[in-house]
Formats: sequence, C-alpha cells, structure tokens
Amino acid sequence: MFFFTGIGIFWLVYRKQNIDELKNALLSADYLWIFISLILGVLSHISRAIRWNLLIYPLGYKPKVINSFFSVMIMYLSNMAIPRSGEIVRCGVMSKTENIPVSKLLGTVFTERIIDFILLFTLLAIVMITQMQVIIEMLNNNPGLKSNLSSLMSSVPVLSGIMILLILAIYVLYRFRHKIKHFSLYKKVENILKGFADGIKSILKMERRLEFIAHSVFIWAMYFLMIYIVFRSFNFTEHLGLLSGLTVFVMSAFGMVAPSPGGIGTWHFMVIQTLMIYGVDKTDAGAFAFASHESMTLMMIVVGVLSIILLPAVNKKRQKK
Repeated sequence: MFFFTGIGIFWLVYRKQNIDELKNALLSADYLWIFISLILGVLSHISRAIRWNLLIYPLGYKPKVINSFFSVMIMYLSNMAIPRSGEIVRCGVMSKTENIPVSKLLGTVFTERIIDFILLFTLLAIVMITQMQVIIEMLNNNPGLKSNLSSLMSSVPVLSGIMILLILAIYVLYRFRHKIKHFSLYKKVENILKGFADGIKSILKMERRLEFIAHSVFIWAMYFLMIYIVFRSFNFTEHLGLLSGLTVFVMSAFGMVAPSPGGIGTWHFMVIQTLMIYGVDKTDAGAFAFASHESMTLMMIVVGVLSIILLPAVNKKRQKK
C-alpha cells in the first residue's frame, strides 16, 4: 500500500519530464561526488549507532557498536517497506541480539528523535531567517503544499488536546494505582511504561554528554553534506552555495517526513521545487533529485540486506553461549 503510494507520487512528479533530457543530465554527472556522499552517509549511520549506545550505557547494558549499526541499517530498510516501522524493528533486533528490554530501547529512541527534531527545527529557523524569500516563493508556487502546512498547523490544538488527555489518564492511573495494581494487565503496562521512562531518563544519567552532542552535530552535518556534495556532480548545481544547499536539505527532510516509503516521490518533489527557485531547470532538478535519492536508497538497501545477513554471523558465538 505505502509502496504504491510512493510510486504514484513519484510518477506524478516525473510524468511531464522529458526522458531523453533527464537521461542526458544523468549521464553527464560526475559520479565520484555521489560516491563520496554515500561514504558520508555510512559515516552518519555509524555515528548514529555509537550515539544510540551512549543512551543505552546508563541503563546498565554494553551493546556492541556493530550490533547497533546493523540494527540502525535494518531500521532504514524496514522504513522503505512500511514508513515509521523501523524504530520498532531496530529495537526488536537490538533486544534479541543484546538481551535488552524493548521498552527501554524505545525510550532511548524517543529521546533520540526529540534531539533530532530540535536540530532539524534549528536548521529550519536558520533557513527561515536567511532564505525567507525562497520559502515564500515555494509556497506561492505550490498552493497544495501551503494548504497542507495550514492543515498541519490547525491540527496542533487537537494534538495538544490529545496529549493533555493522555497526561490526565496517566495521572488517574497513578492516583488510583493502589486500587488497580493487583490486576495483571496493570502490572504489565506498568513494567512497559517504567522501562520506557528509564530509556528516556538515560540521557540524564549519561556521563559522556559532550560526545553525545558531538555525534548529534556530526550526524546532521553528514546529512547536509550528502546533498551539498552532490551539487558538485552536475554543472547546473555546482555554483550553488552553502545556504542554498542548507535550504534544499531542510526542505528534503520534510519530504522524508511524509508517509511515503523512503521519501519516494515526496523527497523528489521538495528538492525539485526548491532547486527551481534557485534557477535550476526542472529537468535538471529532476536529474539531481533522482541521482541523489536513488543512490542513497540503493546504499541503504545494500547495507541493510548485508546487515540482515551478517547479524547472525557476528552473534553466532554469543548464541552458542
């Protein structure tokens, strides 16, 4: 279902493109820069694995970095099949290989995502301040996108209301816990929530906080460079500067948020529309988006599949014990 949705969006984005011109633009690319961008991508995933371990250590576990890396790559592979499924999958993989409760791992992942959103919106603020005209022009050129953003903003009060009700429900359960604590279901839910809370609180117990911050910055710097370096692959984007690259990167990140596997279609749309504002021809922008996204997707598929194959081999000795 999600895959066909992504393919449908991809078709809508590229259906009016001139295939021959698109092919010529792709053939003229310098793929050395794309290869370098993929290396940076792998480095960002290794850094993400190490950062995840920094959150797990305070829980009393010492997972192998290789297992964390394999879990992260399997997460990306899972997201390509079912959007947002990867976080649960990576926790399940890590739990099985390192004997860590899934609830605690989910708490650490929740903390990770909060940090990532803070960094993303910090970058968005920089883009809004420095490239406001570009954002306005993009919204004016795409009324549908403007409408979706308005709908998203209008849903904030509803989401806030749901959050308040959830907090009230947790308070009521806590207030009357002595009366209902004898129920087996309550005990199970309590254990899950306790593990989840322990995972979240792990950041407060972290000893290597500077290292955690450094990895967080490094991860997002690599994400940015993965796009910016590909600018050098094409003669029609090599003149674009750092702020242009940052704008394309931030807009593409919101394309990944959409419920499309691996950002198929939505990522391409955001990148193409942003590049067009900077004067890049639509066909050329389409070639850039295609080369960037499909090379990144291929890398994730290859490394993700290798992770599934190698994971049992790496943990064979532990399983025997």
